[in-house]
Amino acid sequence: MSPTSTFWKRDRVRPSPKPEDLGDGVWSVPVPIPGSPLGYTLVYALESAKGLTLIDAGWNHPDAWAALHGGMSALGLDVADVQGVVVTHYHADHAGLAARVRDASGAWIAMHHADAEVVRLLHDRVREGVGRTFASIRQAGAEAGEEEPRPADHIDPPAIPDRELSDGDLVDLPGRKLRAVWTPGHTPGHLCLHLEDGDRIFTGDHVLPRITPHIGLYPYDLPDVDPLGDFLASLERVATIEAGEVLPAHQYRFSGGVAGRAAEIAAHHEDRLVEITGLLSDRPATLWELAGAMKWRTAWEAMSPISRQMATGEAAAHLRSLERRGGARRFGLEAPISFVLT
Repeated sequence: MSPTSTFWKRDRVRPSPKPEDLGDGVWSVPVPIPGSPLGYTLVYALESAKGLTLIDAGWNHPDAWAALHGGMSALGLDVADVQGVVVTHYHADHAGLAARVRDASGAWIAMHHADAEVVRLLHDRVREGVGRTFASIRQAGAEAGEEEPRPADHIDPPAIPDRELSDGDLVDLPGRKLRAVWTPGHTPGHLCLHLEDGDRIFTGDHVLPRITPHIGLYPYDLPDVDPLGDFLASLERVATIEAGEVLPAHQYRFSGGVAGRAAEIAAHHEDRLVEITGLLSDRPATLWELAGAMKWRTAWEAMSPISRQMATGEAAAHLRSLERRGGARRFGLEAPISFVLT
């Protein structure tokens, strides 16, 4: 399988689709992501006795708001009729417009409690004036001066949710059965949503038709977590859900169920684990060195600083899984973070 990028295993961006009535009280509205190769987020609207519920909302940008508002209007829907927004995960291209929808309609916002905790932390950091730091790449083994700090574009944290969901909860859609399926990995609280009365599953970023989501470990030595292990276990779980149509947050929907595509994504990560194992020896190698030696769509030397940081986070997640499997061992407890083959 071809190597991943630092954020997505990239594929040619398809032209943005049009808003679409998918039948059985489900609609799809593409909402653009300015400047992103992903192109757009597919926001889904579901009808219920209480009104409309959105699955995700899109990036907080005037063009995105115009697309969401205009796309719903073209389908005969109104943002003012939205009674709730279920956010599959806290990333800006999914949660960014949720607050504006809430302001326009009085809707509640819901997400898994693990991502709600992350959102509260992000708000605390903004209040405390905590900015981005490049200390983590030094810890990974980058040489001083190799990556110079750059001012980061400011992105407001997503809205703190009004409701929190747990695995197996039914979303508040009277007359329908939309069940939360906890699928951690891409984020700690990522949710898929199984529409049990409609033979459909909304997969957010967890299962996409031709690309794979970034799975990273941040900070690079964060203890007691294994995001890749969580992601692979989540893939196994959704593969058992019987739903004929898969509705992801990017690219396009597909039929035939989740299992086949989930197996392909899992195989891709197993290939990456084999690749990293081949880079290890009895000589300690820093996390930064290992990330730089891995195969990426963009050459390591040509990557931007933020792309290198994300690539290092992905390498760290794979190394953590190798540690858990007994294939790698961290060498020492002090910086820089280094690994040897076991």
